[in-house]
Amino acid sequence: MPVKYNLDQIEELSIDKIHEMYRNYVNYGQVNLLSSFSPARLLVEKAEGQYIYLKNGTKVSDFTAGIGVLNHGHNHPRILKARVEFQKHQKMEVHKNFLSPYLAALAHSISTILPESLCMSYFCNSGAEAVEGAVKLAYKSFNGSRSRIAAADIAFHGKLLGSAGLTGSPEIKFNFPTIPNIDRFKYNDIESVRSVVEGNLVSGQSSHYAIIIEPFNASNVQECGGEFLEQLRNLCSHYQIPLIFDEVYTGWAKTGDWFYFLKHGVTPDLLSMSKSFGGGKSSISGFVATRDIFDAAYGRDIDATLHSTTYNGFGEECITALEAISIIDEENLNLAAQNVGEYILPKLTDLALEYPEWLVEARGTGALMGLVLNSDISPIFDRLLDYIPFGVLNDTNFRKKLVVSSVIHELFEQHQILTYFGSNVDVPLIIAPTLMSTEEDWAHLIYALRSVFKKKKYELILKFAAFKYGKKYLK
Repeated sequence: MPVKYNLDQIEELSIDKIHEMYRNYVNYGQVNLLSSFSPARLLVEKAEGQYIYLKNGTKVSDFTAGIGVLNHGHNHPRILKARVEFQKHQKMEVHKNFLSPYLAALAHSISTILPESLCMSYFCNSGAEAVEGAVKLAYKSFNGSRSRIAAADIAFHGKLLGSAGLTGSPEIKFNFPTIPNIDRFKYNDIESVRSVVEGNLVSGQSSHYAIIIEPFNASNVQECGGEFLEQLRNLCSHYQIPLIFDEVYTGWAKTGDWFYFLKHGVTPDLLSMSKSFGGGKSSISGFVATRDIFDAAYGRDIDATLHSTTYNGFGEECITALEAISIIDEENLNLAAQNVGEYILPKLTDLALEYPEWLVEARGTGALMGLVLNSDISPIFDRLLDYIPFGVLNDTNFRKKLVVSSVIHELFEQHQILTYFGSNVDVPLIIAPTLMSTEEDWAHLIYALRSVFKKKKYELILKFAAFKYGKKYLK
């Protein structure tokens, strides 16, 4: 007979039992990796707004916002109500033989937010799926006559076979088979893009069916300038190359506008979205295209179902996304994100000037900011060798990760603030609160950071190393 757990029994599981079950039935390495940090050794009672409440009574301020998923905060009451109402009336989720009014309404709503040319939407489940759907659409729009795609050297587009190939990040360490003919250009460097495009012309015509870029790269907290985006748009228009903006992370008010690209008035041909699209409760993503490109790819009846997924536009997911959009509009979350950045970023910049032994740079916009830390640990490296398994040293970003991890650990242990680090080139400490956070939360963060940076770097690194590897901390 199968072992069955009800909710009450699950809530009674100890952290040790959960670790055991993960190791035996989920992912052994994931337990070891996440247990490097305190949260994976603790249990959560509930979450609401900006806060996570642990079973040990601790209240944690979430400055990760669910790694981009929780712009609306944890368990926004309007999101919960919309889902309960949908269930209470026994509405039909999905059926391939019926057209969904929920999907239709969501697609129309999105078209009113975006520039007029972006009007054709498709809804799926994850950011990587949205990226691959947009790329596939761009490729099909040329009916196979173009064979190349260009992507930035600094990028995160997902971890599926296709999206992982497009991702430019040291986080992807294994060469899986992927989309063929991917060309790389330097992020935010128009001459690099031009060289890639014009170096692959055939009889004066482009061989690229798409250029994909994150206008704001969340994994390195690095943004494209307005001039670059305008020049990129002009280059793509000249050679008739579909331009794809990936705003999976930065969409839905994160940077102080509905989408980051709207700040610069440069419109792509395709846009991918996910994360906070679902209000923190719905697993939904999507891509939006111009009518011309969509019709060129899937406009004929015979091509209409060349791209599909089982969970395309589930009713409850669409209703949740519609409510999430309404909340952004009615609660003015774009302004909330602007207020976050206007308060925090200048203070982060001041900290970088005040503590150069710790900090190199502060950057970002809206509610997505990052601190690049000084990774110089040469004076204490010899002492660390006694703590750290040799294999870990093979990671080229080891020093950066060690320094930023020591700060993350101290912020959580001493100040009950949850943060994380970016996986790309500079491995920044990312500051990305929910848009339910308040000035009190922001002030607490700045106080906590200043308290951390007043301490000796080697002390915090040794403290974290002892926690991670289970050895006694040597003062």
